[in-house]
Amino acid sequence: MSMATTNPKPQPLQPPSLKPRVSFAAMVIRDVVARNGAKIGLIWIAIVALLGIFAPLIASSDPLLVKTKAGDISSPWLKQLNATDVTLMLMTPVAIVAYFLKRFTIGGRIAAVLSIGFVVMVISSITISPPARLEFNAYNRYRLLEAEGEVEWMWTAPIPYSPNDRLVEQNAEDVRAKPPSAGHWLGTESNKSSVASRLIHGCRIALTIGFVSTGIAVTIGIVIGGVMGYFAGKADLLGMRIVEVFEAIPQLYLLLTFVAFFPDNPVIFGVTIQRIYLIMIIIGLTSWTGYARYIRAEFFKLRKQDFVQSAIACGLPLRSILFKHMLPNGIAPVLVGASFGVGSAIIYESTLSYLGIGLIEEPSWGGLLKQAVGDAGKFAWWIATFPGLAIFLTVFSYNLIGEALRDAIDPHTQRLNKG
Repeated sequence: MSMATTNPKPQPLQPPSLKPRVSFAAMVIRDVVARNGAKIGLIWIAIVALLGIFAPLIASSDPLLVKTKAGDISSPWLKQLNATDVTLMLMTPVAIVAYFLKRFTIGGRIAAVLSIGFVVMVISSITISPPARLEFNAYNRYRLLEAEGEVEWMWTAPIPYSPNDRLVEQNAEDVRAKPPSAGHWLGTESNKSSVASRLIHGCRIALTIGFVSTGIAVTIGIVIGGVMGYFAGKADLLGMRIVEVFEAIPQLYLLLTFVAFFPDNPVIFGVTIQRIYLIMIIIGLTSWTGYARYIRAEFFKLRKQDFVQSAIACGLPLRSILFKHMLPNGIAPVLVGASFGVGSAIIYESTLSYLGIGLIEEPSWGGLLKQAVGDAGKFAWWIATFPGLAIFLTVFSYNLIGEALRDAIDPHTQRLNKG
């Protein structure tokens, strides 16, 4: 008896499910953010950044809004904002919105934010010109009006003291630093300025000097290291001699020499340069050698890869080969080093300010530390503790982010962690 075999009915072929392509940069960012150390570091850096951006709103002697007995309503705080203050405070919500626009690439969102920020900065520089404060006692104007009963009501900042407000209406003979109190949360310096106000305004200087100087160093290092690694031969020989010369320069001594012997705002080639920019430039021009070595080593490895040889065979221009095809594949070690470089730049600036030859009349964390021991030799623990803790936590946070970035980029480390 034969059994009839039944053939199953053929099923139509289903197209394979295509998962959305995730870029290498997105994978690295996701891996870095997932690490606990990086989370702690990013949270602290975000707090410091927000304090620096909104420092004029958080700590200011000028009332946010005031109404006098004559019926005049004005905003003295708004009149004192400069172009940088307006640009930073306006661009922060723009950057937050751009972060959540997932439909666009990371590079596109960054480019859009930078473009909008440049336009806002140009417009603010043209339209905004805050009045200059010629005297320190200009800060206490509205406090005196309030004491005289000339003010009906006044809205002040959470910390109603600017960083250079020396409270001249108080006892001029008492120059002792005061410990934390209800009026001054973190105490005062020997010149009676608020430690909390100077600490908050110092956040902007700490982040600016770190990012700008490191950006200068990374740019120079990528250009010189890329040329050495791609061309090799005589270009590499000459480039390495230049690297060795710059590595032999003692960076801290060079900073001490320039800052000590140059005036506060030196004129170089007919251009007046503020001391903070001079410090940024010197740090950037003397710390690029490590990034150049990283890029040189990566380009040595990549120059013989098939995709690079194919790009050369197709006749692509040199800038496209170097910066569009090779650089994205060799930038990882530079990013790791840059995260540590930002912390080093902050330490250099704090060291100069602590020695008394850094920024003048600018709220700097190192400058605060310098005042921890007064002229009479008495130690003010609150002046040493809070700025010192801010420097430590900021540098430590950058180190945590750098280590997480290194582990996320290095495939050998990932294999060890999985094993």
